[in-house]
Amino acid sequence: MTSIKLRDMLIEFKWKLIGFFGKLIFDMIFCTLRIESVGFEKVRNLFESKRFIAGAWHSRLLMGIHLHRNMGAATLVSQSDDGEIAARILKRLGNQPVRGSTTRGGLRALAQLIKIVKEEGRPAAITPDGPQGPRFKVQPGIIMLAGKTGYPIIPVTYSAKKMKVFASWDRFIFPYPFTTCRVIYSDPIYISKDTDVSQERETLLQLEAELNKITTEADEYFGHKIK
Repeated sequence: MTSIKLRDMLIEFKWKLIGFFGKLIFDMIFCTLRIESVGFEKVRNLFESKRFIAGAWHSRLLMGIHLHRNMGAATLVSQSDDGEIAARILKRLGNQPVRGSTTRGGLRALAQLIKIVKEEGRPAAITPDGPQGPRFKVQPGIIMLAGKTGYPIIPVTYSAKKMKVFASWDRFIFPYPFTTCRVIYSDPIYISKDTDVSQERETLLQLEAELNKITTEADEYFGHKIK
């Protein structure tokens, strides 16, 4: 065995361990949470059909991963080391990571995502302001995905009574164990395959406004005001 093969095996073993223990820690914390859902009944049929695109801000993605594991959702994940950690955990939680971002491999990854969703009939999940922002600003990739697949976008967010707010670009939140969380689902947003540029822009702004609205609503429910 060459030194290069041995090195590659050790690197892969490291990532497998990170994925295993990452999922274990994730499960241990999230199974302690008390979760209140708002609006899920109006999108339940879409979730059961698996013909949808879930859209959540980058800072609010964890709850959807926990609640909707094992759905086989095609999920866009950045090509960074942090993205590798997320991809390993997502795969162990029963979803399909697709590597790429708005800055690295974005168009190729989006084309792959569209192909997987259409050919394999999978749902999709995107953080429309990820992986580097601007925070709470929708990038056009999710609108393009909706137009190409015909799938509606379901805006979803969450907040927690007690949580850690990180000093990252997105102000990422992580709920403390045994706290109460509130998850909010909005009405699905549809976009036609024949939509023109102006209509795509209008839908983008509609999605952005709705995600900001329900995120503020979830935070204010617990008395938070995250700047």
